[in-house]
Amino acid sequence: MVIGAAVLAGACMPSVAVAVAAPDDHAAALQRDVNALRATGASGVLAESSVSGRPLAVRAGVADPATGRPVPWNARHRIASTTKTFVATVVLQLVGEGKIGLADTVDRWLPGLVAGNGNDGREITVRQLLGHTSGLPEYETPMERATTAEDFRRERFHAYRPEQLIAMAVRHRPMFAPGKGWGYSNTNYVLAGMIIEKVTGAPWQQAVHERLVEPLGLTGTVIPGTSADLPSPRLAAYRRLRPGGPPVDVSTFTAGHADASIISTPRDVNRFFGALLGGRLLKAAQLRQMETTEPATPYAAIWDEPGYGLGLMKRRLPCGGWVWFHGGGWWNAITDNAVTPDGRHAVTVAIASTLEPGQDPTPQAKASAALIDHALCATRAG
Repeated sequence: MVIGAAVLAGACMPSVAVAVAAPDDHAAALQRDVNALRATGASGVLAESSVSGRPLAVRAGVADPATGRPVPWNARHRIASTTKTFVATVVLQLVGEGKIGLADTVDRWLPGLVAGNGNDGREITVRQLLGHTSGLPEYETPMERATTAEDFRRERFHAYRPEQLIAMAVRHRPMFAPGKGWGYSNTNYVLAGMIIEKVTGAPWQQAVHERLVEPLGLTGTVIPGTSADLPSPRLAAYRRLRPGGPPVDVSTFTAGHADASIISTPRDVNRFFGALLGGRLLKAAQLRQMETTEPATPYAAIWDEPGYGLGLMKRRLPCGGWVWFHGGGWWNAITDNAVTPDGRHAVTVAIASTLEPGQDPTPQAKASAALIDHALCATRAG
């Protein structure tokens, strides 16, 4: 989802937790980068680096400005669009099992759903959904247009059916003809989740849990469905819904769709990406398809040579070579991550941003990317 903003006060309470023996300079460097990231406007930050399963975690700030307690080491956080990599992995597992074809049209699985204003599910493929080359427009719910605490609280428990979200999207013209461009749209993954359900006969959440969460032992990961709760221990996100307005806790809301609803921890996200790039979740042919990218030029202001594959992004490290990732953000709950091509080294950052509406999120995104770059490059160098 789109990275958002809000402003809060919160005392910096940095601390370092090294779960295994690690060079002191790596821990100190990671702490410096976390502190620098918090200084760009965040009430709390939790970062964890994992090398061959050995974790190094650091934190700064507070779990919730209302309590002033430090960020928990196992804090749960809404990972927003990082959900897409989980969902794409399940779709590609089904492709590897011969149950879905990437060339299948949306209409094959969801006949007549995508229609109107030039949107045509007969012309859009599963591959195009996963790679954001469908041209489908974005949906927007009333909650996303909230400008007051009353607006947000009135809408936050409204659970939309996926069909309703698709109807919101197809009120608009496509961004481009299917396969004739690249444009990020959450609508693609709402449809991907619906296709998983049609193929498996069960909710997409069940498929993700049975195929990924449970086998990998992701004990901090929750797929909430229609539940609005962000379980404890948590990293709460606040946002000013209009410039100068009061900060509102936006951690509690209903978000049950396959584009952006998973709740997790940095440790679990690292474990997932390590398993994915380590070849433990997909057959080699499907992993190659996932890693076949289109230029994602809208993100070039943040990352070097960004590309988007099938639910997975890549970018070039300043020390050379590529890393794979998929960040996410809904309003002020931000997740950033990256993993080396062999899956051995992964870094994930959870950020409770305090940027206001209208503030440029680029400096914060660059600070997060720099933290990840430094951690990955330091391991390569040392």
